[in-house]
Amino acid sequence: MSNHQNVVVGVGVIITNSQGQILLGKRSSKHAPYWSIFGGHVDPGESFEACAIREIKEEVGIDIHSPTVFGISNNLQTYQQEGKHTVSICMHAEYNGNIAPQIMEEDKCEDLLWVYPHDALPEPHFEASRNAIELWLAQRFYFQKT
Repeated sequence: MSNHQNVVVGVGVIITNSQGQILLGKRSSKHAPYWSIFGGHVDPGESFEACAIREIKEEVGIDIHSPTVFGISNNLQTYQQEGKHTVSICMHAEYNGNIAPQIMEEDKCEDLLWVYPHDALPEPHFEASRNAIELWLAQRFYFQKT
């Protein structure tokens, strides 16, 4: 009998503010203590945009509008380390709302931080998040890490 594994599709959302900073969270459960942009798994029948809007509302309590796809990340390092293969749809949304992002799932996230993406990212940093930020800064849709 073969051991068939599925590839999981998720979205990762780079949320920017008016100062050009991006929002990161420090994971407190699975993948702790890694820093990461926010997002999650796409539900069956769900669009990438609907997934991004839902996940951001669930995780940091803010409403984003019109998230756009800018890239794709094949997260092979995580697969090699954990045996879970994910493909991330990398998305961007600007947020200039009146409500400050806040931790909504304390069992999954312990800290929030706005950072300038050209500065050194907080470490350790989750592979899918790092890949998305690198793609966004390079204005590339996809690249293969060697």
